[in-house]
Amino acid sequence: MAATKRPCFCCKPPPPRTTSSSSGQNHNNNSKHKRLRPALPADATAMHDDMVEEEAVSPTTTTTTTPQPLLPGLPDHLAQLCLSPLSPRLLHAVCRPWRRLMYTPSFPPFLSLYALLDDADADAGVSFAAYDPLAGRWDALPPPPMPSPPPMLWLPSFLARRLPLQSVAAAGRLVLVSGSTHSLQPALSRPLVFDPAAPTPRWQLGPRMPLSPRRWCAAGAARGRVFVAGGVGAGYDPAVARSCAVWDPAAPSAAWEQIPPLRDGRFSRDAAEAVCSGGKVCMVNLRSRGPKEGAVFDLRAGRWEDMPPGMLAGWKGPAAASSPDSGETIYVVDEERGALTAYDWGTDRWKTVAESERLKGAEEMAIAGGRACVVVPGGAKVLIVDITPPKRASPRWESLPPPPPRMWEVAAPAGKRVVALHVLPRMTRPE
Repeated sequence: MAATKRPCFCCKPPPPRTTSSSSGQNHNNNSKHKRLRPALPADATAMHDDMVEEEAVSPTTTTTTTPQPLLPGLPDHLAQLCLSPLSPRLLHAVCRPWRRLMYTPSFPPFLSLYALLDDADADAGVSFAAYDPLAGRWDALPPPPMPSPPPMLWLPSFLARRLPLQSVAAAGRLVLVSGSTHSLQPALSRPLVFDPAAPTPRWQLGPRMPLSPRRWCAAGAARGRVFVAGGVGAGYDPAVARSCAVWDPAAPSAAWEQIPPLRDGRFSRDAAEAVCSGGKVCMVNLRSRGPKEGAVFDLRAGRWEDMPPGMLAGWKGPAAASSPDSGETIYVVDEERGALTAYDWGTDRWKTVAESERLKGAEEMAIAGGRACVVVPGGAKVLIVDITPPKRASPRWESLPPPPPRMWEVAAPAGKRVVALHVLPRMTRPE
């Protein structure tokens, strides 16, 4: 059965507070941090369930338990077809067999938040977690097989600046592309890939980077493939600083495919976001206000172009693009003004979608399912902004301005800070 992605229910507003705390959306400024649960292997979870069942049975009685069908009178494969159109929140609320079904590889997955985390209290290294919006909790991902020395987020002698560990969401997978060691050398010679929808989610190694391992490059997703441009190797090399390549993480055995190089090495001074829209990959070498340079790669024509002046002038913070089925619109958060803006290719202008004090100083952003997920300053929370187009009003109310987008928050795991954020299919696991 094909497992197509479900809507991004991780970004729905919280329902009214009740005596039950099972909802994953009850987050506000006074809410407590969710406990970070380690991801258990399937056999360990099954063992735990068996122990619970055995404790409930009298030691003098032998009981044979028959698995409960998903729908009485129907085989499970037909029941799955009947249940797949239903809302994930409804399925999760009804019964345990339905909850188990939602996390199996054969059932269409809903979308979840995936975060790269830094320890807020001590130098405990990098960790990863996925936020389950239906269960309302963060689940730890298995640790990736980091090389030695591992990538660092902070340099002990220079704590004022965080070192980038660049990650990309492409083809439904989380990909670690580049990082820096304590000696400011490239940390990853091969990308690390995590497939959350695999029967047993785990990390895998991708092929070696072309020319040389790198850091401080431009990285992003382009039509399901990882896109990397520029960067610095062990030392500055003009060939590496201008090189560009793409790779399909859905085919781990495939090699990187080199594409026409950059005109110069301007994208080798810091980590940059590469955002795909309308068949073109766009990137700038400076987020905030100030002199910056931009570049656009046309995927169809296979050539580099100058960035439109309006796009370059309005690129003032973290950027992300919606999915192809949502128009591949580029969104940017103006860090100083606290405004979420959308780019229009036709007019070469940015339109304000939402404006709030809570958006000021935004650090990272991911977009999926009609929701913009923004990491607030310090990484303690993720602010969710509903960017779905409002429904057409009746002619009687067309003259009124549309209501402001809804916003709500998801707290980071206790003692952790969100460093990078992505939206991917939920992680396969037993419930």
